[in-house]
Amino acid sequence: MDIPAFINDWLVASNAYDTKKYLTFYLPNAVLDDPSVGRKFEGHKGIQHYFENYFIDYNTQTKLVYLEITGDDRALLEVEFTGEFPEGKIGGIFDFTFKNNKISAAKADLIH
Repeated sequence: MDIPAFINDWLVASNAYDTKKYLTFYLPNAVLDDPSVGRKFEGHKGIQHYFENYFIDYNTQTKLVYLEITGDDRALLEVEFTGEFPEGKIGGIFDFTFKNNKISAAKADLIH
């Protein structure tokens, strides 16, 4: 798996607000845990809810700051979010676990 290319394509789909394409990067039973919003989002339905509410609704754009590949099936991203939310710009992380060339688990959080 070419993790840098995968992450780039994931960011392109996210920043284009292409929900259908965005969900193709996740396994159907993937779990996204985001302590900054106090919830875990399960499966495509849950992740779609997360994406629509916290990215599309706030016109959030995500810029990659740093990518660390931490194993054959793991990657840690440091990102910068900009959008129509009170801070206007804030840092964040995604800690991904991959399986079968898709995201099987993700932890997302804001950097304060």
